[in-house]
Amino acid sequence: MLAIAAGRQHALAQLVERHGKGLTAFARRYLGSSCEDAEDIVQEVFWTVWRKAAHFDPDRAQVTTWLYRIAANRCIDVGRRNTFLRFVGLDATPADLTLDEPGAESEISGRSELALVRKGILKLPQRQRMALLLRAVADLDVPAIALVMRTSSGSVEQLLVRARRALREHMKQAGGGSRV
Repeated sequence: MLAIAAGRQHALAQLVERHGKGLTAFARRYLGSSCEDAEDIVQEVFWTVWRKAAHFDPDRAQVTTWLYRIAANRCIDVGRRNTFLRFVGLDATPADLTLDEPGAESEISGRSELALVRKGILKLPQRQRMALLLRAVADLDVPAIALVMRTSSGSVEQLLVRARRALREHMKQAGGGSRV
């Protein structure tokens, strides 16, 4: 972060290389939307890092935690904007239509189950969805998720328990099993 704060572009490039794919996957899955929204969010994350690297405090958070906190905030903002646009009729494409629906060639059980899980994740309340994706996609531990979400570790554990329970129930109702 010191190198980025000093204006060294190669340091930012290394950070992008190390965390870009994970941040993009998190944003896509959180929003359930196109690559464009996720890529825009990740660009904003790294633009913020470039501008505010000097303000990063390693005593308050790890770099990964800071990156995912920025991404989570952007995802929330984009999600609110998309919900508003759908509400006022400016965006006729609901988020769940962008999911990979199992087609004729993808009726294989695993792909079908994955599509059901994706739908289930999108139906979760925002905080449960964020906690679950930070754990599953970003591979953050409970204390790191608590820092990203600005809550306690106990709250994160409860969010994860509720999210997994809701996913199991969703899969059960959809007839997709309960391996979640």
